[in-house]
Amino acid sequence: MKDPKRNIPLSLFYGTLIVTVIYISANIVYLLALPVGGNPSGISVTERGIQFATQDRVGVATANIIFGEAGAVIMAVLIMISTFGCNNGLILAGARVYYAMAKDHLFFKNVGVLNEKQVPSSGLIWQGIWASLLCLTGTYGDMLDYVIFAVMIFYILTIAGIFILRRKKPDAERPYKAFGYPIIPIIYILFAVLFCLNLLFVKPQFTWPGLFIVVLGIPVYWLWNQKKKRRE
Repeated sequence: MKDPKRNIPLSLFYGTLIVTVIYISANIVYLLALPVGGNPSGISVTERGIQFATQDRVGVATANIIFGEAGAVIMAVLIMISTFGCNNGLILAGARVYYAMAKDHLFFKNVGVLNEKQVPSSGLIWQGIWASLLCLTGTYGDMLDYVIFAVMIFYILTIAGIFILRRKKPDAERPYKAFGYPIIPIIYILFAVLFCLNLLFVKPQFTWPGLFIVVLGIPVYWLWNQKKKRRE
């Protein structure tokens, strides 16, 4: 990438802006196409409305209103394209996280080895096995509820890390700074915390187990760290 100090912040800003505009626009279409309230025993998508959309699939219901019977197929194709694009980034980034952990002696040693193509192939294989096992434990919606809650926790910790680094390393080189610091990061943390608290009460069957798995990482990290210290 040419001039990363300039282009990375710009790409993050414009990428977030574009996604935000698309998301808000989609929700406006939902509100224009379907009534907010509805009847849980309604037969048509209009009767059920946004409130009681089948399996909470408001997008599919809206597509049915706009495109008719082909709406479900169109939405399924769009979701597949979006999912493959998302997986591309998550799969590649996930394996690199395990690779970095192994390099810090906080994960299995073989995961920290690159193959002849400079790819953490062991990390990708183990990640694929674990993901496959998770797919057998529930539906896509169930997995999404688990992931969203757990990911939001780490997003909160990541943004909070900005404040910690500013305090601990005030003189560190910063090629680019957090946009709107400190107001926007604080607003993000506040809304993310409220979002997680809401999920804990609205969907406790998914979020509490997800929280348990995340918290379980604390003693696991401690054990790996003790093992690392013994090696040193």
